[in-house]
Amino acid sequence: MTVLLYLVPLALFLGLVGLLGFLWSLRSGQYEDLDGAALRVLDDTDVERKSG
Repeated sequence: MTVLLYLVPLALFLGLVGLLGFLWSLRSGQYEDLDGAALRVLDDTDVERKSG
């Protein structure tokens, strides 16, 4: 039972770190262009074409 004295605060701390990371990603604009990422998958301009 004494292990809970370590695990509960550790879980709360890691949850807070995850929440802060998510909020940072929202503020830095990581989720602004969702359509661009979906269309970028279909773009093949960086693929070399084989002639022959």
